Amino acid sequence: MTDPNRITLYYSPQSRATGTRVLLEELGAPYDLHVLNMKAGEQRRPPYLAMNPLGKVPAIRHGEALVTEQVAIYIYLADLFPQAGLAPALNDPLRGPYLRWTAYYGSSFEPALIDKFMQREPAPVTQSPYADYDTMLGALEAQLSKGPYLLGERMTAADILWGVAFSWTMMFGIVPKKDVFVRYSERITSRPAFQRINATDAEMAAQHAAAVGG
Repeated sequence: MTDPNRITLYYSPQSRATGTRVLLEELGAPYDLHVLNMKAGEQRRPPYLAMNPLGKVPAIRHGEALVTEQVAIYIYLADLFPQAGLAPALNDPLRGPYLRWTAYYGSSFEPALIDKFMQREPAPVTQSPYADYDTMLGALEAQLSKGPYLLGERMTAADILWGVAFSWTMMFGIVPKKDVFVRYSERITSRPAFQRINATDAEMAAQHAAAVGG
């Protein structure tokens, strides 16, 4: 009998989908990978574009439900597997802050990072989705300083999202290696789930590069 909770994760190694796979491992969720070789441009081909016109990963399918957008996927999965304890319940006082800082990733953090990475002049503060880069990052620093996790003592799915994000953004020099960010990221990347996925990602990425002669 097919497991009704089984997830299909549309995936490419060393991408934003990595964190979603780490989350699935942390949740103990049953899942299958639908791997796309992004080095070969498979995410831009008609079969995948028919499902996600933006040609991005991650995306997940759960039964008849198709979910794209990284933040939506994290919220959906953590709620789907409440037994893992990674999502505050609707009546939990932490639910609001949890949603706030999860949404902050997509609405403020990523737009600010892309502007910075591309060396683009940001929009005026009154029109910018993230005010300005320093203010956006300063709010995160202040929140994480309360630690050890985003919501204090309790780890949630939001910490998987942010811990993995800080790992790669600091690696590429987009986010400064401040002690609070380094320590926070290490709490997540030192966990067995991240270590497992990071190792398999390296192997898969090498196979993808070899397949296209890279």
